[in-house]
Amino acid sequence: MTERTVMESATEAQLAHVLRDAILRFNRRVRQARPVGDLTFSQLSALTSLQLAGALTPRELADTERVQPPTMTKIVGKLEERGLVARTPHPTDRRQVILAATEQGREVYAQFERVRDEWMAQRLAALTPAERETLRQAAEILQQLARS
Repeated sequence: MTERTVMESATEAQLAHVLRDAILRFNRRVRQARPVGDLTFSQLSALTSLQLAGALTPRELADTERVQPPTMTKIVGKLEERGLVARTPHPTDRRQVILAATEQGREVYAQFERVRDEWMAQRLAALTPAERETLRQAAEILQQLARS
């Protein structure tokens, strides 16, 4: 029995398992496609969260990244040392600060995105038009699942 036949007859639970495994493996491979540098995955992830959110308190960033506040303090400290993140006073709570990517941080993030997009484009170019169309449709479905 071919893999295609197995997938066509899979139950929802079997499909969930195969799909989850494929997404995890693919995500791991995409994460490896990054510019060579000294930023860790955790630092890149935090910088990405700040870029996408615009600005967050340290607690919000820790919650977004699903790490404990002391861990996020260390990550933010390293990003600040490199000039990638800046702190500003919270507009309504003097006990809080707001974290945001600096111009240099936004440039590092953009380079990170370019490298990942180039990696992905190279892999997509090797596929047939029908396979690319299937992935386009799958991307729409995955985005829909992520919103629900």
